[in-house]
Amino acid sequence: MTASPIHIPVLLHEVVESLSPRDGGVYVDGTFGAGGYSRALLEAADCRVWGIDRDPAAIERGRVLARQFPGRLEIVEGCFGDMESLLAERSVTRVDGVALDVGVSSPQIDEPERGFSFRFDGPLDMRMGRDGPTAADVVNHAGESELADILYHLGEERRAYQVARAIVAARQTAPITRTRQLAELIRSVVPKGKGDAIDPATRSFQALRIHVNDELGELRRGLAAAESLLGPGGRLAVVSFHSLEDREVKTFLKDRSSPPPSPSRHTPAAPVAARSPSFRLLSRKPVAASDTEARDNPRARSARLRAAERTEAPAFPAPGKEAA
Repeated sequence: MTASPIHIPVLLHEVVESLSPRDGGVYVDGTFGAGGYSRALLEAADCRVWGIDRDPAAIERGRVLARQFPGRLEIVEGCFGDMESLLAERSVTRVDGVALDVGVSSPQIDEPERGFSFRFDGPLDMRMGRDGPTAADVVNHAGESELADILYHLGEERRAYQVARAIVAARQTAPITRTRQLAELIRSVVPKGKGDAIDPATRSFQALRIHVNDELGELRRGLAAAESLLGPGGRLAVVSFHSLEDREVKTFLKDRSSPPPSPSRHTPAAPVAARSPSFRLLSRKPVAASDTEARDNPRARSARLRAAERTEAPAFPAPGKEAA
């Protein structure tokens, strides 16, 4: 295994610019993947980086890269949603920047045995780590209504109920265990519209992957953990690739960068403890890939970067933990 990055991360320059690494700073690459962001941060400043990933293959790549930056790159196996506790176990309670590249990584997509892509035939797995139910487990055991909800809410698949019904019917004959098998089944139900650039199986595969890995829940936990870890002036940079992820990031940062509403002089309201904004947005709109990057890397076309700077205000309490 080589130490060179397998691919150049999307919006690499923009992420590093947003984090503005400095000598002596401590940064978290919460989705280490192939290590592109970590390498760029380490080369931009004499800083220290903690790379986190739940994928054992990424951890192995990280250990190889760490040998090129002795004492400056530390690799941690785990979920980025747990970064606060993972780093606390290593006596790190404050950082200067957090980078998150949400979703599946290029190495995962390009390995048929991981089962993320219908471009190759492989086992229907889709797990970013090595534990928990696989996509095949979900497809073969979830009820029709549950399957339809997954496909509709996480994949925005308009024909979710038809796809779910077809899956349940097909698995009565034989288990669905291969990516190509599932993709062909979906294509038989979802016609490709005129001018539609994406494969009809895309939305359903996306939905299953997000469900198997609890990606939206992981993102929510990761954003809250980053808020707690970042010191005043610390930066958060999040790259997302579809509307569900971007909406989570946008809502989180909007809630935490807006001043508390002014009380109405006409409508009495129960007293609420005013919260000062915990973040300052670095730009109002998300940053998209340049035309050149989008042309050279099709995966960059849907990418959106949102970045913000931590204020001195305390972190917002986690849901359900607000002070009484």
